[in-house]
Amino acid sequence: MSRRSIGEVMLDVKNISLSFGGVKALTDISFNVREHEIRAIIGPNGAGKSSMLNCINGVYTPQQGSITFRGKTFDHMNSREVAEMGIARTFQNLALFKGMNVIDNIMSGRNLKMKTNIFQQALRIGAAEREEQAHREVVERIIDFLEIQAWRKTPVARLPYGLQKRVDLGRALAMEPQVLLLDEPMAGMNIEEKQDYRITINQAFERVIRACSLPRSYADDTWISEDIIDGYCAMFDAGYGYSVEVWDQTRLVGGLYGISIGHGCFGESMFSTETDVSKMAFYTLMLIGRENKLPWIDCQLVNDHL
Repeated sequence: MSRRSIGEVMLDVKNISLSFGGVKALTDISFNVREHEIRAIIGPNGAGKSSMLNCINGVYTPQQGSITFRGKTFDHMNSREVAEMGIARTFQNLALFKGMNVIDNIMSGRNLKMKTNIFQQALRIGAAEREEQAHREVVERIIDFLEIQAWRKTPVARLPYGLQKRVDLGRALAMEPQVLLLDEPMAGMNIEEKQDYRITINQAFERVIRACSLPRSYADDTWISEDIIDGYCAMFDAGYGYSVEVWDQTRLVGGLYGISIGHGCFGESMFSTETDVSKMAFYTLMLIGRENKLPWIDCQLVNDHL
């Protein structure tokens, strides 16, 4: 893919000053952002980074200075107008709809692009139904891009903080913005959440079972022989096996495998090389089972991972 060249100035911030009573949050701040450019605002806690973003998207009104976007200058930005112009943002403190699932949260980012009225949308008929289908296709592509397919229908309140951050980003991306403001995208995340783990399903069954065949901390040997591995792989090839894999880039760092018979999933074993990775695989499997209304049974009596 060819690298895009830096274009003209899109966003120009000049001499912004913001005070709260006697406290000066921002003093004479100026910078600009060009098309295809990544610009970072760096500073310690309390330096005014979030306050600057709040001035850009209309949450705060600066006492001095101006903001120019695409040649149009404002001394105060209106939040709705900012969104309509094509500026989207994420939030340091998550502002998601906790009772709604992942799809619907990201779908809310398409609100300004919906043309049918509220009555047509409520009845979901004609143009409203076609419009919603088109917007949902966009949302599904964003979900694929963020690799959160397994949590599509999960209420965001049930998700760990790191995944909620991805949903927040997905909602901003759903606006198809010209400028994307990311407010402390890693704030509050632990080391595991900051690391770029990738979860797949049924992509490396034999690798997972072989990793699980290594001796555990509570045993000198393992019961998983080559014959047993071959048997499980044969069941997988016949459609009865499953695996969930957790990757760090191209390195397999955790996973679990089991057998699916009828309407139940039977978990056999799991492994992890890093803290809490096997929990990620287990949680993914539980969500898949819940979405498909399948019971899940852990066949291991001893487990040092959970």
